[in-house]
Amino acid sequence: MDKTKSLLVTAVLAMCAATSASGAVSLPDVISDYMVLQQNSQARLWGWSDAGAKVVVSTSWNGEAYETVADRSGRWQVQVATPAGSYSPYSITFADDESSVTVSNVLIGEVWLCSGQSNMEMPLNGFFNQPVENGNLEIAYSGQYKGKVRMANVARISALEPIDSVPGKWQECIPVNSRWFSAVGYYFAVQLNRILDVPVGMINSSWGGSSVYCWNSREALEQYDFIDFSMVGNDDVMITKQPTVMYNSMIYPVSDYTIKGFIWNQGEANIDEYRRYPEQLASMVKTWRELWGLGELPFYSVEIPPHSYGNSMAVDAALMREAQHFSAKVIPSSGVICTNDLSKPYEADNIHPSMKQPVGERLALMAAVRTYGIAGIVCDSPEFKSIELAEDGSALLHFDNIENGFVNDGNMQGFEAAGADGEFHPATATLVGKDIKVTCDAVGQVKAVRYCFRNWQVGTVRSADGLPLVPFRAKAD
Repeated sequence: MDKTKSLLVTAVLAMCAATSASGAVSLPDVISDYMVLQQNSQARLWGWSDAGAKVVVSTSWNGEAYETVADRSGRWQVQVATPAGSYSPYSITFADDESSVTVSNVLIGEVWLCSGQSNMEMPLNGFFNQPVENGNLEIAYSGQYKGKVRMANVARISALEPIDSVPGKWQECIPVNSRWFSAVGYYFAVQLNRILDVPVGMINSSWGGSSVYCWNSREALEQYDFIDFSMVGNDDVMITKQPTVMYNSMIYPVSDYTIKGFIWNQGEANIDEYRRYPEQLASMVKTWRELWGLGELPFYSVEIPPHSYGNSMAVDAALMREAQHFSAKVIPSSGVICTNDLSKPYEADNIHPSMKQPVGERLALMAAVRTYGIAGIVCDSPEFKSIELAEDGSALLHFDNIENGFVNDGNMQGFEAAGADGEFHPATATLVGKDIKVTCDAVGQVKAVRYCFRNWQVGTVRSADGLPLVPFRAKAD
């Protein structure tokens, strides 16, 4: 059996396993021991029993019992009131007339879903010949978050149509488990736990190499004539290029789980479609928000890393990064963190940079400021604002998000300038207060400037708050 068919069969088996139990309460994997429920919410819980069976859900934190009746398919759902987050473990009992199931060691805190392709999927244990920086030590230390951080890894399966359940039980944070936690998701959770001082649960639903189209619904994609649905289920097409198949099997089955927001690390698979990416990402976010039905859930994403992408001097990846930042401006309640400083010199041909801790931490800072409203934290990187040409042939660049200025360490590489002919040449950049002056003897009067605007160009300019300058291109009017 080929890989694509095997994955699809697995999805069908998972759906059948969740719905075939007769005369007994059955729960999806995402409702299990060690789960984290969203604090101060009406958290949704669901499962299956006999059609018409009365189901009682009892929560230990308040002694309440919630009653419901299974529908014709046997599915039922309740909403339970959750208290403020704490490190106290609770239990939930699900019972019908013939059976009962108790879920133990339940924590109340903050719940986020992390998704995307391999840079989100990459575990603390790393990939073969591609480690996570200090990953082994972090795994060793992870037990200190045993009662603070949890993760559920959604199984990598695909489906032609939306399914009801997918494998992926919650796990507590101990070394034998944490080594397989998404590194970005783990560091996000750890930092958020330190900031908020409540448990943090992550549902990790990611698949290396996946296109943005894989994660959106058929209904949303049908309006686009460039989407080829004949690829879905086609054995000759890579599963990571097939529209909807991961939405059906890895998003839809967990969409009843009450969460606070999404973090997203994807884009490498769509570099050649950078013009379409903002619209496609916005469509996906809209689909997810409507599916969860919890309002405008925050969506924070990660800039694709510096990488050769087949030609280190080309600008395809730079255009994609530009598209990502544009997406963050047009998608409500969203943001993107800059990561162009987080690749090492030897990683030009490694699409999985080892520095994952700063990625998770920057996402957590953004969530702390924008979602939780914590004042006093800086989460936004400096961004180009305007260009001013001088009579001496130089250009003065002005920036947003630079209240405390740049780090004045003399290391300002990656600037290029062009004259009237539009040809770019290496340029010299120097600090002038909060501005940057760019000169270039090769062009005379500077007419345009760009910074780290190549596939592979590691950033060196950062704010005094430790956040990198977002790559940009600028042209004087």
